[in-house]
Amino acid sequence: MGDKKGNILVVDDEKIVLKSCERVLSPEGYSVRTTTSPMEALSQLKSDAFDLVITDMMMPEMDGIEFIRQVRQISPDMNIVLITGYPSQESIKEALGLRIVDYLPKPFSPSLLMEVVTVAMALKKAGTAPAPDVEVFTEEVAAKLDAIIEKHKDTPGSLIPVLQQAQGVVGYLPPVVQRHVAKAMNLPVSEVHGVVSFYHFFSMKPKGKHAIKVCLGTACYVKRAEEIVEKLKKNLNIEMGGVTEDKQFSLESVRCLGACGLAPVVVVDTNQVQETFGSINPVETHKILDSYRNGNGNGGANG
Repeated sequence: MGDKKGNILVVDDEKIVLKSCERVLSPEGYSVRTTTSPMEALSQLKSDAFDLVITDMMMPEMDGIEFIRQVRQISPDMNIVLITGYPSQESIKEALGLRIVDYLPKPFSPSLLMEVVTVAMALKKAGTAPAPDVEVFTEEVAAKLDAIIEKHKDTPGSLIPVLQQAQGVVGYLPPVVQRHVAKAMNLPVSEVHGVVSFYHFFSMKPKGKHAIKVCLGTACYVKRAEEIVEKLKKNLNIEMGGVTEDKQFSLESVRCLGACGLAPVVVVDTNQVQETFGSINPVETHKILDSYRNGNGNGGANG
C-alpha cells in the first residue's frame, strides 16, 4: 500500500460519507482506503499497515464499539476516530474508554475532519495512542455542564463565560467537552473550537496541579529561557505540553508574560493562584520545582 502522508482506513455503511472523506483527505496527501463492511476492514487491518481508522458508530454488520474492540485485538495502539450521528453520553464514554482519539458528529465539515485527522496523525508520529479519558466526562460532569449552560442560555454572547466555567469544572476543554457545549448551546462545533483555540486562557490539554509556564519572548529568550525549558523537561521527565505521571506538574511555553523587566520569567499556576519567578538562573531552575514538591511554593518575583 502506498505510503504518503499517512494511510487511513474509513469504515461506514454510507457511501456518501466514504466519498466525502476520500475527497477531503486524498488531496491533502493521505492514502485513503474505504469500505462499507466492518468485517472487510478487520481483514484489511490484518494484512496491511494503517496509521488511522475512521469508523461509523451505527452499521448493520457490526456496531462501532464492537468494531473498535476487535481493532484493539489486532492493533492495540491503533489511533481511531468515531463517526456518529447520535452521540449519547453513554456511547461516547464507552468509546473514550476504548481510547479513541476523538469523535465526529454527523454531518461534519471538511475543516473539522482535517482537524481531527491532523491530531490523530500527530499522535501516530509521536508513537503514542490516547490514554483513556473517561474520567473527564462522567454523568456528574455532564450534569454540571448542563447546569452552567442552562444558567446562561438566554444571555447573548454567553459562550466564553460558559467555557470558562466548564474549564473550571473539568480542568481543561477536551473535544468531548467542546462538543457537549456546542450541542447544548445549538452552536457549530467549529465555532466553539475556534473560541477555545483563540483565547490563551483556554486549554485543550490536561494540566497538572502546578501548571508551569515558561516565557520564550525576546527578552527572556536572550537571557537563556531555552536552557530553563530544557532543565524543566529533564527534571520533570516530560516534553513541552506534557503532564507528569502523578499529575502534579504540567509544562508549556508562552510568548509573553508581561514581565520583561524580570526576564527570564516562569509562572506557576496552582489552583488559580499565580506565582511569578523572575531573573532565574537556569542552573537553579530545580529550586522552583523543589519548593512545590516540599509543599511551600514561594511566590516572590525574585524567584
